[in-house]
Amino acid sequence: MTGPATAQRPYVLLSCATSIDGYIDDATEERLLLSNDADLDRVDAVRADCDAILVGAGTVRRDDPRLLVRCDRRRADRVARGLPESPTRVTLTGCGDLDPTARFFTVGDTDRIVYCASEALEKTRHRLGDLATVVDAGDPIDLSRALTDLADRGVRRLLVEGGAVVHGQFLAAGLADELHLVVAPFFVGDRRAPRFVGEGRFPWHPGRRAQVMEARQIGDVVLTRYALSERCQPA
Repeated sequence: MTGPATAQRPYVLLSCATSIDGYIDDATEERLLLSNDADLDRVDAVRADCDAILVGAGTVRRDDPRLLVRCDRRRADRVARGLPESPTRVTLTGCGDLDPTARFFTVGDTDRIVYCASEALEKTRHRLGDLATVVDAGDPIDLSRALTDLADRGVRRLLVEGGAVVHGQFLAAGLADELHLVVAPFFVGDRRAPRFVGEGRFPWHPGRRAQVMEARQIGDVVLTRYALSERCQPA
């Protein structure tokens, strides 16, 4: 289950929470809460153990996430190890339509990197100024190129938190080492809502199954941890 150029890219961990029927949100304007406090604390621990967190530009626009380590103890532990309190924040954009006042750019003292399609590079640099490092990632965006650049910047472990398009791109390209999939105990049942990845050709199929490394209940949700490459080791 080896992805392309695994030695030249960070370890890539995908994290997602869905409803029983596979939706990551509903069709309302308010964000759907799929996880619980105990699982959110687990995710915070995963964040604290990573060098960078990546989300797509759509997630930055829609959810306005902070992408910071929340626990004081975990932040202090990172600082004691010579690291910033929270991992580097990373996003991908094809058009450069990013709001410089978003919390991604304004909250927390962390590095911010934007991987941008070539045709929108100058627009994005002008729009964001010194709020982020804007990097040419090809046209269309080449994930392998972005991952190689992250590795060159010292990122050894990358957490990808979505959204659905970004998760699907990493999975279809075989660029994921591990998947944490949390299932909430309810249905959404609305095809207007986004789902965890859409149609596509993925390296894992009925003839080539992903390996389940762990499955456990966390309160009222269930976490399943899948190994997607030989770099993923049991907990």
